Amino acid sequence: MFSQFDALPGVVLLVISANFRPFARMQPRRVRRHGRTWLTNQAQNEFVCGFQARQNQQVTQNLFHWLMPRRLISSDFGAKPFLRVPGSAGKGDHVLSWANVDDRSAQFAGALVRFGVAAGDRVLVQVHKSTDAVALYLACLRIGAVFVTVNTAYTDAEVTYFARDSQPTLVVRSPDRSTFDDVACVTLAPGDPAAGPDDATSPSLERSAEGEPFQDVVHRAATDVAALLYTSGTTGRSKGAMLTHGSLLANGRALHEIWGFEPGDVLLHALPVFHVHGLFIALQPAMLNQSEVVFLPRFDASQVIAHLPASTVFMGVPTFYTRLMDDPAFGPEVAQHIRLFTSGSAPMTELVHQAFEARTGQRILERYGMTETGIITSNPLNGDRIAGTVGFALPGTRIRIADGDGSPVTAGITGIVEMQGEGLFAGYWDMPDKTQAAFNHGWFITGDVGSVDQNGRLTLEGRAGDMIISGGLNIYPKEIEVMIDSLPGVVESAVVGLPHNDFGEATAAFVVLEPGRQWDDPMAEVSAGLADHLARFKVPKMVLVIPELPRNAMAKVQKVALRAEYESAFTGT
Repeated sequence: MFSQFDALPGVVLLVISANFRPFARMQPRRVRRHGRTWLTNQAQNEFVCGFQARQNQQVTQNLFHWLMPRRLISSDFGAKPFLRVPGSAGKGDHVLSWANVDDRSAQFAGALVRFGVAAGDRVLVQVHKSTDAVALYLACLRIGAVFVTVNTAYTDAEVTYFARDSQPTLVVRSPDRSTFDDVACVTLAPGDPAAGPDDATSPSLERSAEGEPFQDVVHRAATDVAALLYTSGTTGRSKGAMLTHGSLLANGRALHEIWGFEPGDVLLHALPVFHVHGLFIALQPAMLNQSEVVFLPRFDASQVIAHLPASTVFMGVPTFYTRLMDDPAFGPEVAQHIRLFTSGSAPMTELVHQAFEARTGQRILERYGMTETGIITSNPLNGDRIAGTVGFALPGTRIRIADGDGSPVTAGITGIVEMQGEGLFAGYWDMPDKTQAAFNHGWFITGDVGSVDQNGRLTLEGRAGDMIISGGLNIYPKEIEVMIDSLPGVVESAVVGLPHNDFGEATAAFVVLEPGRQWDDPMAEVSAGLADHLARFKVPKMVLVIPELPRNAMAKVQKVALRAEYESAFTGT
């Protein structure tokens, strides 16, 4: 394992721990591409990527250097396609080269500087997926700012909390969103750079980008924060996970190696970019590989099917795969050129695994990670991909299972999953107590329940908390319960996640009403009551009125009992 990043930009050294075995079984390979040597040496378990150059500990470790290598971009390689946005209604594709994206990031970097953003300042971003959204992320890296991205579905009330907590110097939102009185706000129109500014009357990042570009890359240490992404528990305030330049780079390089990225790979990207999955897990390994990315604005089964034949890698959530299989046009001839299908952000049922393999002849690679950690484990590229398991620890990562007292247990025993690794976050923003509570003598407590077998393969068996993952998005029951409990006539409520063939899990609410109170349409009552306060994906997909909530002897609501009784409510099995 490496403990510091001490090479010149363009030189990457990753030493895989000697006790890591599953991915070390991959065959050694050496390829040369665009002046870079990619070497896997099984005997020494080390991965070397880059130009031969002297080491210099004073060189910046800004992640931008690794994602947008200047030596390549300033060469003929810079003209090669990077982001390809398929055209619609007979229009041609909109293609940005690596040099185009580099130039756009420099333009946005100049705009950010003119708006007063400096290294270490936060930039809160809520914009639709576009090539400009990627360029804005790179612009923040370029000037050393901290990229704070939030879900585009969040309401103004939800975003207000993030703005107050992160204290951004600048907020960038889509033109259809309102501004904040106490912080500078600008708009970024959806679409590509050719679309131009959306509204000439409001402060616009696009218009400011017409000024002098910022071509330099600000010095950053590996331990400096690059991004702040909000996560949460089942109770309390949302927490901002601080992801550093070093942690993001370490996770991206590990994924690049274990998933076998190679010259000529093309990533078909249908994920949102406000989320760890789309922005870091999918995009970063492709960028480290200098791959072309077919950049869909959103998931659409027909669009994915149309572009799979020209791609080699596709990453998604279980919902993507169930919807692909709902389309009769999806079959083995469409998927035959894809060498890697991955799934994550939510558990995939064995039924979906089996159906996909029967339909395409290919096996989906499932992996496991968190906002705070990046990817922790992955099923192997070469080897058994076992449904219901999430594979082995990544290079540079260690996992263990601990009991209720925090002591490690032996193989096969179920407990709480804990991890250590180079991809680990730097703590929760402005929450030192929460950060301290998240660690057990240097091990990060994931809150997930699982077991590790004798070979190191991890199987997840649930979550210590009640968080719901639906369609790859995290939903926290307490937030919904508070809103439902505030509706007229409601005594109390409980929200749980139930198995769902499409979303992995779907949200169900159980409501107790005041005596004599009656709802003719419980679903409509709750949906109407929550519409202006919560994002649509958080609104329960099922609402049942019941006489009382199940409780134990200590009067604690037994959500386990609700999940057991209504387990087949969505699946019908």
